[in-house]
Amino acid sequence: MTMGLFSKLFSSKEKTAQREKYKIGMMKTRKGALSGLKEVLSSSKKVDEALFDHLEELFIMADIGVNTTVKLIQQLRDVTKKQKIEDPRQLESVIVDTMFETYLKGQTVNTNIRFEKNGLTVILFVGVNGTGKTTSIGKLAYQLKQSGKQVMLAAADTFRAGAIDQLKVWGSRVGCEVISKEAGSDPSSVVFDAIRKAKSQSVDVLLVDTAGRLQNKVNLMKELDKIQRTIAKELGKNAQETYLVVDATTGQNGLSQAKIFSEVTPITGIVLTKLDGTAKGGIVLAIRDELSIPISFVGLGEKLTDLDYFDIEDYIYGLFADLFEGEGSHGSNR
Repeated sequence: MTMGLFSKLFSSKEKTAQREKYKIGMMKTRKGALSGLKEVLSSSKKVDEALFDHLEELFIMADIGVNTTVKLIQQLRDVTKKQKIEDPRQLESVIVDTMFETYLKGQTVNTNIRFEKNGLTVILFVGVNGTGKTTSIGKLAYQLKQSGKQVMLAAADTFRAGAIDQLKVWGSRVGCEVISKEAGSDPSSVVFDAIRKAKSQSVDVLLVDTAGRLQNKVNLMKELDKIQRTIAKELGKNAQETYLVVDATTGQNGLSQAKIFSEVTPITGIVLTKLDGTAKGGIVLAIRDELSIPISFVGLGEKLTDLDYFDIEDYIYGLFADLFEGEGSHGSNR
């Protein structure tokens, strides 16, 4: 059981730039679905089923998901009973710590890219059209280049000419070569060419865009499998990372997409875009709880630099900043 997260986040006057970014980026969730949380806790006379019903409704409205919410509420009941908590305000710290533990699942979650020490690192991006997949590739390419890595892009979403063109625009914008073929070409042949060229130029990281046609799951599975086999044949191993890009504003539909894609191909992490644009930022906990897939990156704005490594503590601070700020003394000592 992690102790003192509530006090660490909401009593300390020291706030990192990253934490403040989450605070700004998650304002819609705080002001929306979770805005009534503080009032519910402060206006309730006791900890009872009526209070738990209110909390359940708030969590579901925040898109934490029914299944995850039911687990959270039961954990809150258990802690309340075990610690004999009678003051609803003491549930502030219990809620924070329980959400933290729900995400961690008793594990050490490392969101850092697993770079190949000597050789090419290949990162696949999967996800349906419109989730911000190509934009995320461009932003990550920019960040990797800023860190000193040589980056190449592969336009393996050959199903749409528009996807190829969009990736070329991003490549030009961030200064990365884009390997592509005409629309309708075999995606794995694009990946083959890209790997060969990347190796010949001693490129550090190859970012691969792929199609996301969920309406034809079988074909998508075959396509991604063929891409993975091409990578394995050329590098002697699979892609180091396969990121699923999910649009946070789609809520439970995004969770459904994550479930389907995780059945189609192994997913190592989620890139959750447009987290700053939704009042239902609880989708982070739903994805992690139901699929056990970590959130690797989050989009918290439109700028090139607005793709950030996910941090669970900063995320929870973003969920509750303004609500619990300066109230660490109300939390129970867990």
